[in-house]
Amino acid sequence: MESGALLVELQRNSTNFAKVVEEIVKMEKKIFPKHESLARSFDEELRKNNSGLLYMTDVHGEVVGYVMYSWPSSLSASITKLAAVKESHRRQGHGEALLKAAIQKCRTRNVHRLALHVDPLRIAAMGLYQKLGFRVDSLIKSYYSADRDANRMYLDFDSN
Repeated sequence: MESGALLVELQRNSTNFAKVVEEIVKMEKKIFPKHESLARSFDEELRKNNSGLLYMTDVHGEVVGYVMYSWPSSLSASITKLAAVKESHRRQGHGEALLKAAIQKCRTRNVHRLALHVDPLRIAAMGLYQKLGFRVDSLIKSYYSADRDANRMYLDFDSN
């Protein structure tokens, strides 16, 4: 991770909330296809109970990545928006740092399992998730679109 990068949990009452959300929505539109993007419903997603968003800024305060997670029940949590990182900041450890922080946040909720979905063709993402302990549960046909599947992956937490 580059020196000077800062990992922050988005707080609705923070003074820079609107600016951060605006930057994330721009990233969302640029990184994800329209049918996969939460850009139109981002504010609604953030208002949900039992959800959180972590973002990372560079030395200039610019948002370079984010991850959204939720814990809909006491048993499970999910990464609802995977660690998205601006192209110019990739391969520097930002995605891994964001994902590790989200995993830790979910652990504090005492859930038993953390799940996510990922396109099996996203080799780098699959490698990162496996490196952090996620295992493929199943292949879900036509998850993203008629011709794009998803691997459902999970990370079980120790019950100790």
